Amino acid sequence: MKRSFLHLLLMSLVFHCCSLFVNSCAQIGAPVGGPKDTAAPILIKASPDNYQTNFNANKISLTFDEFIELKDLQNNFFVSPMQKNNPTVSSNLRTITIKLKDSLLTNTTYSIDLGNSIKDINEGNVFKNFSYIFSTGNFIDSLEINGKVVMAESGKPDSTLKVLLYRNGVDSSVSTRKPDYITFLQGDGNFSFKNLPAGNFLIFVLKDGDGNKYYNLKSEIFAFNDREINTTDKNDSLLLFAYAEKKTPIFTSAFDKKNADKKLRYTTNLMNSKQDLLSPLELAFTSPLKIINLDSVFIADTNFLPVQVISTDIDTSRKKISISKKWKEDEKFFLIFSIGAFEDSSGRKLTKADTISFKTKSISEYGSLKLVFNNLDISRHPLLEFIEANNIKWKFPLTSNEWLNKMLAPGEYEIRILYDENNNGEWDPGNYSRKLQPERAITLPQKISVKANWENERDVQL
Repeated sequence: MKRSFLHLLLMSLVFHCCSLFVNSCAQIGAPVGGPKDTAAPILIKASPDNYQTNFNANKISLTFDEFIELKDLQNNFFVSPMQKNNPTVSSNLRTITIKLKDSLLTNTTYSIDLGNSIKDINEGNVFKNFSYIFSTGNFIDSLEINGKVVMAESGKPDSTLKVLLYRNGVDSSVSTRKPDYITFLQGDGNFSFKNLPAGNFLIFVLKDGDGNKYYNLKSEIFAFNDREINTTDKNDSLLLFAYAEKKTPIFTSAFDKKNADKKLRYTTNLMNSKQDLLSPLELAFTSPLKIINLDSVFIADTNFLPVQVISTDIDTSRKKISISKKWKEDEKFFLIFSIGAFEDSSGRKLTKADTISFKTKSISEYGSLKLVFNNLDISRHPLLEFIEANNIKWKFPLTSNEWLNKMLAPGEYEIRILYDENNNGEWDPGNYSRKLQPERAITLPQKISVKANWENERDVQL
């Protein structure tokens, strides 16, 4: 009996231990994920080999270490020298296949650029700036042209531009035939042509709006080098300035749902019912005005008596009216206009006479700014431009290396120096037919902060 009891007790302990073991094994936590894959795909095989000489194939296979896909080939894929018929490019799992459709020139080095189009499927990591190089001769050309492109009006790069090379070209080549070589700009505006043969080249920059790779629209962004380039010379310091000879017209719909009522609407440039001491008072209307009765618009003092203004101007769109006055700080005014003061081309009028109360700002609401320039070329008529939201807010001609203004509106501004060569007060684009380069600007890399009631000072190295 005793033995049976001990046997039963032993079996119970064994069963309990097994239960604890099974329960502990069943309690499995959620798997902890590893670090995110940030590695780009790796090319593990090219057939024929990259940098193959005596090339005579019509199909190229590129195999990677993981599944890949092709994105935005239209803006990333180029063959240099260019062919009449572009190759076909396809991807399947880990392999990219390129099929050539044109015959190849003899003793010529080719570059097939896929830019940033190759990405892994899972994380979208990019295999950047990939080029497949081969030669139909017995050696690979190794000469280079390097440089940088900036927008002339701002001094900033635009990575959407492309650089074009014409071998033994003439002035009209950029408008009459496709380039022999083409490459991308990097984010900082730098570019590089590699594996070029010895020879003379014309170089251009184009934002190809219509996709034909010709410069045939004055509204296309364009740049040209003043001289022909020989690849046997050192070509590491080219700087090209891009411009559009004519602005792209902006078309707006004549119908505006917001204004599809019978009331003529407007806004002012008053901020918190305060008038800037440095600017005119502006009225902006939602549609062009047909009738403007300036006798029914005036500024009055606190006794509702009209005050003298310098001028009242209407812009060319007939949508904005500016009233200029020598404003003094901390003065109260009323802007008054009657019901018949304005009427737009659709017959909309103000539904009632209106009176707007406002006050001029105090001088303490402005900041003082002093700039000391190094390497400023006064002979080129520099203009100091303050940029806010990509628009020029103020312009000041510079006549010395020091500039001081004791009344600037607070804010953060981009500072740009425009060399106004013809001294007409504005930026002028280039003209390729006259071989005239655009006027050039420099934008400072850091914004300048102007604080109210504060003396701000900055040394500027150009």
